[in-house]
Amino acid sequence: MRILVSGTSGLVGTSLVEFLENSGHEVFKLVRHPEKSTQEIFWKIPESDHDFGEIDTAKLEGFNAIIHLAGENIAGKRWTKKQKQKIYDSRILSTRFLVSELIKLNQPPQVLICASAIGFYGHSEALHFTENSAHGHGFLANTCLDWENASKEASSRNIRVINARFGIILDPKSGALAKMLPIFKLGAGGVLGNGRQWMSWITLTDINHAIKHCLEHENISGAVNFVSPEPVTNKEFTHVLAKILKRPAIFPVPALALDLVLGEMAEALLLSSAKVDPKVLKNSGFQFQHVSLEEALRAVLT
Repeated sequence: MRILVSGTSGLVGTSLVEFLENSGHEVFKLVRHPEKSTQEIFWKIPESDHDFGEIDTAKLEGFNAIIHLAGENIAGKRWTKKQKQKIYDSRILSTRFLVSELIKLNQPPQVLICASAIGFYGHSEALHFTENSAHGHGFLANTCLDWENASKEASSRNIRVINARFGIILDPKSGALAKMLPIFKLGAGGVLGNGRQWMSWITLTDINHAIKHCLEHENISGAVNFVSPEPVTNKEFTHVLAKILKRPAIFPVPALALDLVLGEMAEALLLSSAKVDPKVLKNSGFQFQHVSLEEALRAVLT
């Protein structure tokens, strides 16, 4: 396939481009710096509702698939009002702009995979979420809802739209796990808050294979949960990580302390609970490489 990917400098994008190329696909990158090769296409993402953005639309012709992963890192900085607006705009405005260009094409792609997140569901320690569950409340839930809605206009040109709702991505170099590892290796790790919050996780390996699976299965469209079929509580996660690292984990971190250090971000990313089921992937026959948390952590840490 001839595939165009945005957000290629991020955690998922970097891994996915290499995986798709190794799988025999021709991969192009949508970049925000001057083009350095024929495999790159420059675009300027709109920064406000009054900014029109910039891209050579003719270069978008003839792709089989577009995978849109671009967006401001939600855990990169403390959530000030300005930073939250940046997180929101980087997703919604870029998606609206990209879709507006795709629907103009003479040869639009057959499929658009647009990133989203399980933050769509909001917080609950009791509910069990599937792709059919309603959206929750709060900044992340509202951002995900608008993000997904921004992609839907592509279907007006018979483009198959998939909203990839990513869970917690287990990677030792980036994301939540990378932030936990130094503390746990010092033997100072522990349960966050009450430890009852559900963590719906996935490895990069399974993300790559699941995206490939979605590209190849034309019956898949709409929301798709990119999570392992075996979510765990934070207490269970702490126990397994400490076991693998052979370190104690006896220093619980109170929710109040997390709130003081990280503010609203702590509630949304570390204390929020979402028990999510990858129903669409399972029903379509997808085989996960890493099902249990222990095998997944051993795979990424050894």
